[in-house]
Amino acid sequence: MKKALLMAAALLLAPMAAMAADYKEGVHYTVINEGPETAKPEITEFFSFFCPHCFNFAKTVVPKIEANLPEGVSFNQAHVEFIGREMGVEMSRAFAVAQQLNVDEKIDTALFSAIHDKRQQFTRPDDIRAVFIANGVEAKAYDAAANSFMVNAQMSKMKRDTENAKISGVPSLVVNGKYRVETSSIKSYDELIDIAFYLATMNKK
Repeated sequence: MKKALLMAAALLLAPMAAMAADYKEGVHYTVINEGPETAKPEITEFFSFFCPHCFNFAKTVVPKIEANLPEGVSFNQAHVEFIGREMGVEMSRAFAVAQQLNVDEKIDTALFSAIHDKRQQFTRPDDIRAVFIANGVEAKAYDAAANSFMVNAQMSKMKRDTENAKISGVPSLVVNGKYRVETSSIKSYDELIDIAFYLATMNKK
């Protein structure tokens, strides 16, 4: 009986192993630089608050990624500036401010909802500031963070990482700072997650 169970388990795992082995550079992922990978395994999602697909991704896919991350792999996010014209830059600032103030989960949800559920128009920085204040952030704390060195540094890094990874559409996943998952090759978000996990851990095997 034990032998039969082991054989059954092996058969179940075999398609998954075969699938992982079929992931090919240039088809399922692209090597975005010739340098070394990040010191620690990580998956970074590039997104925009203005992107409806990112809104759906935040609700349905990000929780799956976070709940099933392989051991030792971290999950990060980076906001892109190229959607929303000048307000794209301000939304990147908002994302960085929320992280610096440790209110990112609340503010990210509020901004996504304001744009996609309430259809609110964001045309100036004060529109974003108002969302922070409405969600319990003191105006003084927001103003100090919005103009801080840490926020400006994070914005610069997100922009640099976006350019280095040649991100032209979102949501997009970059793994270990070296591999960009090619969404055109996937059949489902589950496959997208599987490819990202495979890339994050393939050099640990």
